[in-house]
Amino acid sequence: MLNNKKGKLIVISAPSGTGKTTICKEIIKRVKNIKYSVSTTTRPIRKGEIDGKDYFFVTTEEFKNLIKRDFFVEWEKVYNHYYGTSKKFINDTISRGINCLLDIDVKGSKVLMDKYPDGIFIFLIPPSLDELRRRLLMRNTENKDALELRLKKVKEEMEYKKYYKYIIMNDKIKDTVNKIVEIINKNV
Repeated sequence: MLNNKKGKLIVISAPSGTGKTTICKEIIKRVKNIKYSVSTTTRPIRKGEIDGKDYFFVTTEEFKNLIKRDFFVEWEKVYNHYYGTSKKFINDTISRGINCLLDIDVKGSKVLMDKYPDGIFIFLIPPSLDELRRRLLMRNTENKDALELRLKKVKEEMEYKKYYKYIIMNDKIKDTVNKIVEIINKNV
């Protein structure tokens, strides 16, 4: 049955390693009437990831063809790989009255703020730079150079927090998820 009320766009952004993906997985478990938007990327698949569930993994050539076809509502080149969000998925989801959850980088989020001004935009911050470094090391998905590049970019990404209505420190996952669920429930 179609819902006459439009869904909301809900965006979680944060510096790499702050816990966006983990938080989003927990939100999906706890919030009704919500769908997760799977991004498209050219980065290599990581151990344990599933194409179509974690990301849609494509070649750089395929990604550039999708850009030409105006497939993406936003896209960025981040850490030498392309990432993009399907325009059709977001619009179809919210037009059916279903809330659409994304975890994307700060630049992509800024683009979406302009296109979806009634969206819910949440910025996660790490407890400290040392804790962020520890999390990235524990994740064990980057070589030393890639890790240093991510840590160097944190300061630039943190500058974007001024654009967000909600800023939450992700210290303990359960507490962070509770705060975000409360924000969502208050705004949808």
